[in-house]
Amino acid sequence: MRIRPDHVALEQIFELLLECHGPQHWWPADSHFEMITGAILTQNTAWANVEKALNNLKAADVWSFPASLALPQDALAGLIRPSGYYNQKARKLQNFAGFLDREFDGDIDLLFRLDILELRTTLLGLWGIGEETADDIILYAAKKPSFVIDKYTIRFVDRLGWRVDGDRYGDYQRLFTSRLPADAEIFGEYHALIDRHCHTTCKKIPLCGDCSLRESCPTGRANLPDDTTSATR
Repeated sequence: MRIRPDHVALEQIFELLLECHGPQHWWPADSHFEMITGAILTQNTAWANVEKALNNLKAADVWSFPASLALPQDALAGLIRPSGYYNQKARKLQNFAGFLDREFDGDIDLLFRLDILELRTTLLGLWGIGEETADDIILYAAKKPSFVIDKYTIRFVDRLGWRVDGDRYGDYQRLFTSRLPADAEIFGEYHALIDRHCHTTCKKIPLCGDCSLRESCPTGRANLPDDTTSATR
């Protein structure tokens, strides 16, 4: 049976995740360029591959939006090849850099002065920027509260048995935004902790015996023998 969690339940799960994994210090980037480039490159690939591509860009001194825009697209694609879908991603990177140059004179801070709804609409209007990537940029670069939903978040919510009013991105997003304070720091840490937990414990085949949430999770309780569950209390 699925339940409709309240804000207390979401906050309790957040505290359990934080106690288990500690602060995640996301996004792992030193500049807006690195963060946004990473958000685009991480589409459909593992972060380890993104790091290789970012290292290539840095080594080639292609470390700004103007530099990425000035490079021939095939050369940019060659540098980011480790991230996969490199021709498409090179086009996406240059599309974003060109938009920033045309519409905001290359000033990312001017873009980020837009209110959150206008900023999200603007980003979603760009080719190559979907909801997850847009919210990554809004949350971790612009520092505005827009909760990020990814495949890990959906897995996490479904395994906890939380009721979602629909199965679209926005339906899962509202589960969090309607029950938590609109705080970019909380949203950013929560998303990072969910991803960490799903990467280490709540995998495709979950490691319920090692899970700090097992007493609050119907999946965990179902996957553990009764005597194991009792022993953890």
